[in-house]
Amino acid sequence: MAMDQSALLELLAALKDTDVSDRVRAATERLYQELIDAEATAVIGAGPWQRTSERTTQRNGSRARTLTTTAGDLDLRIPKLRTGSFFPSLLERRRRVDQALFAVVMEAYLHGVSTRKVDDLVKALGADSGISKSEVSRICAGLDEEVTAFRDRSLAEAAFPYVFVDATYCKARVGRRVVSQAVVIATGVRADGHREVLGFDVGDCESGAFWTSFLRSLKARGLRGVQLVVSDAHEGLKTAIASVLLGSTWQRCRVHFTRNVLDAVSKTNAEMVAAAIRTIFAQPDAAHVHEQFDVIATMLGRSHPKVAAMLTDAREDLLAFTGFPVPHWKKVWSTNPLERLNKEVKRRTDVVGVFPNPAALLRLAGAVLVEAHDEWAATDRRYLSERSRPSSRR
Repeated sequence: MAMDQSALLELLAALKDTDVSDRVRAATERLYQELIDAEATAVIGAGPWQRTSERTTQRNGSRARTLTTTAGDLDLRIPKLRTGSFFPSLLERRRRVDQALFAVVMEAYLHGVSTRKVDDLVKALGADSGISKSEVSRICAGLDEEVTAFRDRSLAEAAFPYVFVDATYCKARVGRRVVSQAVVIATGVRADGHREVLGFDVGDCESGAFWTSFLRSLKARGLRGVQLVVSDAHEGLKTAIASVLLGSTWQRCRVHFTRNVLDAVSKTNAEMVAAAIRTIFAQPDAAHVHEQFDVIATMLGRSHPKVAAMLTDAREDLLAFTGFPVPHWKKVWSTNPLERLNKEVKRRTDVVGVFPNPAALLRLAGAVLVEAHDEWAATDRRYLSERSRPSSRR
């Protein structure tokens, strides 16, 4: 379908007679039109006014089509046929945005650019007619298929000894009200040390029923081999873990616990109490961890009896990590890695502000999580060292 020499010379002359911005638009428009006409010739079996034995039909005028591209709006003509129909393969039906600009719009949306700002972005890229909010929403609805496929994929191919679960909150419109919606996320570490995003969902609240349903959906997709679940102390989540992930141990996030403790002490003593608790986790082995725990609990019992009581009540859950390989401790005694993922979701969703419905929130949050999952999969770097396996307890 390459243009002949005369066509190229005409194109070069046209470029010389225009300014820089128009040159790109004119060249792109000419190239698109040449490709459309060449494909029509192949379908018909003959060029315009050409007589051949392979001709199957005749041209019957053309219809206008405006295509928005990064080079500007292109005014194209699509040939009509006397019998049958023709639509060029390089265009898509009912889409007036080319693939390059489509990718730009999608990328902008995924990075939290609102639909109002996307229109300005499209115009800045040379699409004079801009793009409507409905067009942006329709384009981004194409994410649904990818997000749904990712959420429904099987997890049965590998065991996940470590699972991290947490939630972050965003605003969405439900009916005529703007309400807070929980975006719940689960990540897991495989036995080979690599991690994955296991699943995510959007719900009205972090209720026990909602958490139970979420964890059951992971089990239904094949989640297995779970030995340690790391989360905060949300009662509904604790109950769901105990009832769904049978045989697993629950690790209470040390960061969340420390925050809860500091809420119970004055600001004057906060740093001292936090430093004392940190010494528990600075020990070289399980025996010393438990020994230091007793020392700190006794010490704080004299000055901060409420804190000492909180430590004693949380001992089993707070020190669950000691039953696993020492090299893994720093990676499994808190939900910090998942917190970073939550922040990325919030960074993208905060730009949007209030989502029109929970489905739109799920779409964007899901796309961000799929992106993070793909980045993890693209690197050979393991979340946990290859020297020790999560499946081996100590």
